[in-house]
Amino acid sequence: MPDAEFEGTVVPGLRADFYRRPDGDRIASVGRYSYRGRPVLMAWGYVDEEHCRQHSVHDPSGGWSPVTDGCPDVRLADGFEVRTPAGEWLRA
Repeated sequence: MPDAEFEGTVVPGLRADFYRRPDGDRIASVGRYSYRGRPVLMAWGYVDEEHCRQHSVHDPSGGWSPVTDGCPDVRLADGFEVRTPAGEWLRA
């Protein structure tokens, strides 16, 4: 989905790809987000849950942060920014 919504706001340049699979009587889901062609974050859980169960932020050096519980902290003021587990804001 190009120009995807994030928490109800359409973000130009944000792409969201969603993958789902059965997991017993539930549906597991992962969302992979990229901004202007660069990976930004992944968030996952179950489709019947209101919020993300866990997430990981993509580091500009090429790796992924450790898995963190809950949804990522995101700011949409000037583009798309996401907070790393260390508390730093990364501009996507």
